[in-house]
Amino acid sequence: MAIEKIVVVDDEMMIRKALETQLRNKRYSVASTGDLKGARKILARDSFDLVFLDLRLPDGDGTDLLEEIMAKTDCPMVVMMTGYGSVESAVSCMQMGAFDYVVKPFSFDQIEVVVEKVASFDKMRRVTKYYVEESDTRSSDIVGESDPIKKLKNLVDKVAKTEATVLITGENGTGKELVARELYRNSMLAKQPYIRVNCAAISETLMESEFFGHEKGSFTGATERREGRFELADGGTILLDEISEIAPSLQAKLLRVLQEKEFERVGGNKTIGVKVRVLATTNRNLLEEVEKGNFREDLYYRLNVFPIAVPALKERGDDILLLANTFLSRHARRYGVEKISFSKNCEKSITAHHWPGNVRELENAVERAVILADSGKKIEGDLLGITPIRILQKSVLIDSTECPDEESMVEVERRHIKKVLEFCKGNRTHAAKKLGLNVRTLRNKIKEYELDD
Repeated sequence: MAIEKIVVVDDEMMIRKALETQLRNKRYSVASTGDLKGARKILARDSFDLVFLDLRLPDGDGTDLLEEIMAKTDCPMVVMMTGYGSVESAVSCMQMGAFDYVVKPFSFDQIEVVVEKVASFDKMRRVTKYYVEESDTRSSDIVGESDPIKKLKNLVDKVAKTEATVLITGENGTGKELVARELYRNSMLAKQPYIRVNCAAISETLMESEFFGHEKGSFTGATERREGRFELADGGTILLDEISEIAPSLQAKLLRVLQEKEFERVGGNKTIGVKVRVLATTNRNLLEEVEKGNFREDLYYRLNVFPIAVPALKERGDDILLLANTFLSRHARRYGVEKISFSKNCEKSITAHHWPGNVRELENAVERAVILADSGKKIEGDLLGITPIRILQKSVLIDSTECPDEESMVEVERRHIKKVLEFCKGNRTHAAKKLGLNVRTLRNKIKEYELDD
């Protein structure tokens, strides 16, 4: 992302033409005028990044236009120019919103420095709107000491310092975004932008614009030029969360960005180059999606440079209780609950529970318990909202302890989901609520256990 379009407003033709020529030689698109009326027409018909604005003009004061520009929600940066410089006028313009102030006559080198400063500040300003670093007190560490987590941490340490593309896979709620954030925080790009795109939350019609931006007037509602997420992430890292959800029509364009490091905005013809490290997450088996024709094979292999699989909570053994106590401390501080802990029976319930929603479900349960708990008292299992796994059969609840000892937890879960679906007469939304899952997770479980019929 860089300064592209500039307006020069100055009634002195020699200065205006010289500045216009200098900027065009640097490959900027430049429009110029000698008065406020012309400036207002130019600014009304297009979006601009920077305005060089003379303080005194034939039809008024440049500060009047400065005030109008600053009143817009997505306004260009403004650099004031004058041959009658004073500390008072400079301070006044800065207070009104001007980025900088130059006194005529100025040198070409001085203008180049000003434009570079504007570009750097403007990038920081625009990226801030999308910056995804958490503002709460969450630890940046991946919590856990189990063998699967030790292996995961080792992989993160090895690949974080590189700029390799990483594909992070795992069930919903396992912490794929946390792994991505750790990769970013431990990378050489940690001080550069980190932009996240939730592909599952963006409609197919808007996704291309979100990825690559659009020009003013490129479609209904495009009243201003807008940079896309890849442009905002230039020089840093972009996280494509739930990459499997992007439309097939966009996959070829995404592949081009990954391979060629360039794209065009929607409605534009200028090729924009970017250097971005790509992290992607998915809860699906992308190879299966490739076989079904839902995902491009070449895009899969371009994303799968360094795969990292995040283990499900049920695979992490003693980490379950460690995580529960970590969440307990965090939310106790958050809600001002003192001297709180789990009872022994509650700890047994926590370690025995299957946690189909993984770490997210565990944290939600602990947060709920902290809200309901009284300071100085131990938390019992009922506050967590968990009970032994039960199987719904019509209107009768059968405790899972009646299952044969040799039956695996996978089979228990399969039978449990099947019975709940039968009880809900195939209504997946209703069944997901009873199971404590979101509909997408239930859909994936149905596919995994071949329960479509």
